[in-house]
Amino acid sequence: MKATVDAFFEFAMFSHRWGAADDEPTYQHIKDVPSVYDLNTPAEIFKLQKFCTIARDNLFRWAWSDTCCIDKGNNVELQESIISMFSWYRLSSVTIVYLSDVTDEESFRHSVWFTRGWTLQELIAPRLVWFYKKDWTPYIDSKQNHKEDPQVVKIISETASVDRNVLNNFVPGLRDVGPDEVKKRMSWLASRRTTKIEDMAYCMMGIFGVHMPVMYGEKKNAFVRLQKEIMNLTEDLSLFDW
Repeated sequence: MKATVDAFFEFAMFSHRWGAADDEPTYQHIKDVPSVYDLNTPAEIFKLQKFCTIARDNLFRWAWSDTCCIDKGNNVELQESIISMFSWYRLSSVTIVYLSDVTDEESFRHSVWFTRGWTLQELIAPRLVWFYKKDWTPYIDSKQNHKEDPQVVKIISETASVDRNVLNNFVPGLRDVGPDEVKKRMSWLASRRTTKIEDMAYCMMGIFGVHMPVMYGEKKNAFVRLQKEIMNLTEDLSLFDW
């Protein structure tokens, strides 16, 4: 019975580089329509529709996108979603990554997707990832885990400065980790950016196994709080040496 229920609720997650805020479909856009395919606006609705089509074609009943599956006007829901985001990606049956600026290997290496803060956990949390190019064709012609393809792994490791074994064997939290582990994880973030400065801290909570209140408006203090929470979990002083 459990296997049947689990299979029924298998879900696909979406990862992408956000367009302009006004161009992305939100919860308010979709909450009262029977289907996302009934919408012609906003500008990025086609992206959501393509993601849903791929999920449906691969026999998933459920699909989740951060743009429209969170009611960002509900502070309680927003906070719970941010805190839970890593685990949702980890529990997904597949994460579909759309790279709107990728057409070939060279553009894959330089995709802006690898420079955003939130996409770090969207890279290492899922167990199965499929990358799609600008024209919505698979980056590699395979339904295998793209994170296990040797050439793809090599490029990701070089581009994102994430060790190969981390891509498929990452364990969140800081229990039983080696020396300088905090420094290593912080280094993954060093070349990434977020639109809101607080998100530089919030996007790392799941990676470090930290839970703390989300308070937009606190600016750089969010990172200070993240460091304090990490200090409560480990004596690794590399926290201050990255």
